[in-house]
Amino acid sequence: MRRLRGIFPVILGVWVAGCATTGGDPGANDPYEQTNRQVFAFDEKVDKSVLLPTAAFYSMVVPAPVRDSVHNFLDNLNKPVVFANDILQGETKRGAQTVGRFVINSTAGIGGLLDVASKAGIPNHSEDFGQTLAVWGVPEGPYMVLPFLGPDPPRDSAGQVVDFAFDPTTYLRYKQHIWWSAGREVISVIDLRARNAAIVQGIERGSVDYYASVRSLYRQHRQSEINNGKEDTKNLPNF
Repeated sequence: MRRLRGIFPVILGVWVAGCATTGGDPGANDPYEQTNRQVFAFDEKVDKSVLLPTAAFYSMVVPAPVRDSVHNFLDNLNKPVVFANDILQGETKRGAQTVGRFVINSTAGIGGLLDVASKAGIPNHSEDFGQTLAVWGVPEGPYMVLPFLGPDPPRDSAGQVVDFAFDPTTYLRYKQHIWWSAGREVISVIDLRARNAAIVQGIERGSVDYYASVRSLYRQHRQSEINNGKEDTKNLPNF
């Protein structure tokens, strides 16, 4: 599943680049806006008919402490990828924090089910290779929206492929490993949707143009991640 999430955007990106109608808003770096809006509408239908009801059911039947444990476990599994990107960005202090969190939560936190590291004063953060490419000066590329994946410009699509290679679980071979890996991805998506249901609903209700709002917020969020939460007015994207 994770391999498909990494490679599929790259393949689809080539198709969109060749087939999409140009003429979008050049100031938003969205030359395939017409196609992007169509894909965005499709993703909305999938979200409202499948993902949102599933996330709502998950929140209803699974107690909050259990949901938190699932979230902590999934976050802990991703720490090797975070650490690799910390080092590639030259963020040795953050890399040490990542190692600390992984060791503490994997042991005292019962395999990552409990976030003991945060209580110990070690802050949490995320990194991916798309952010690493941005730190290295690689441009985002044209804004793109992909089926089932949402906003996923070329830089982030390429980053997903590399992050797949960084993940040690990629190389584990055990009985039914493909299904376990797929299950991890499905639960990750449900967990993310359940935790952000109210925020997404608020954005949709408060937007005159929901597509444009998501495009702007996505870029603001990614820029904040790239800057590690620090404002950088020189590199703010042009919306």
